[in-house]
Amino acid sequence: MRVGADGIALRAKLVVIAYAQRGSFHIDKNRRPMTSRSTPTKRGLTILDVAQAAGVSKSTVSLVLQGSPLIREETAQRVQEAAWRLGYVYNRHAADLRRRSSNTIGVLINDLANPFFTELLSGVERKLVDEGYVVLMAQTHEDVDRQQKVLLSMREQNTAGLVICPSRGTPLTLTEDLQSWGIPSVIMLRSLGEGSYDFVGAQNSLGLQTATQHLINQGHQRIGFLGGLSGSVYKERLAGYSAALQMAKIQLDESLIISANPNREGGRNAMTRLLQSKQKPTAAVCYNDITALGALTALGDHHLRAGSDFALIGFDNVLDTAQSNPPLSTIDTHPGLLGEKAAGMLLQRIETPTMERQVFLSEPNLLLRQTC
Repeated sequence: MRVGADGIALRAKLVVIAYAQRGSFHIDKNRRPMTSRSTPTKRGLTILDVAQAAGVSKSTVSLVLQGSPLIREETAQRVQEAAWRLGYVYNRHAADLRRRSSNTIGVLINDLANPFFTELLSGVERKLVDEGYVVLMAQTHEDVDRQQKVLLSMREQNTAGLVICPSRGTPLTLTEDLQSWGIPSVIMLRSLGEGSYDFVGAQNSLGLQTATQHLINQGHQRIGFLGGLSGSVYKERLAGYSAALQMAKIQLDESLIISANPNREGGRNAMTRLLQSKQKPTAAVCYNDITALGALTALGDHHLRAGSDFALIGFDNVLDTAQSNPPLSTIDTHPGLLGEKAAGMLLQRIETPTMERQVFLSEPNLLLRQTC
């Protein structure tokens, strides 16, 4: 495009104004224009410039910027100082495209309103960040279609791996799809049946059996089971409840099993329904802690206090349980540890794609507080 004399003059004037705003300056007519061999601008900086400034090779700079442990700390520090001095910014996205991978890990969580998942995510993130990865978290709200869209998006983003707590109703073929994509992945909490995928979860059946058995040992015969709707975790925890009753030769009463959304409102409604039973129960175990916290509210609505008028045990041991009124007895599944284990397992899978299937199940512990 041709520019007239007036246009050239206007452009020169704008350049002069821009320099004047920065401070005093002078023009050296004998000064040669800056070439590519002169001190580069930040926009034009490359790792070659950093290498020259640090007195090392280009490949050494590349390894330092990728966080490689192969470079001596003294050399790495010299490279980092040179990059900082020059104002060089590492274009990680471009590097990811070159090596067809990334330092991003996708994590799919069901419901962040449940503090259990918050603590779980914290454990995942703590481990991955320590290893130089960035966590990209998405919440599925128990929606399988939303989960699928998020997974496709993360695949497009070329994530290095995935940690997934599957939504209720997730098809058992999900792990096969992920393997066909070539993305390392770990399934958390909810088993997807038989398969060669890595899995991290809790011993759900044993945990609920332990809680129910404790109430039986305290003399309770009519014990409710509150919360939960469907899925592998629900079935396992209900199985633990049933096993404890069977071992004590107590007849299973279906009317004492109250399904409900595993949240505070669901727990409140479930406890209200349980207290309306003709033969009133004296205790209950809950699908999770959030259900139990809602149940505590319902007990208050009926002028009952957990621990003295009614025995109650939750499941998970989220931080809120130690501060509830009264403090809630619960089964500790160690949510932070579960998150760290899932992240560690994924890192191992990324490092060694052909390794055998791994399974980790946390040992449940009964924490007795004031509600039973």
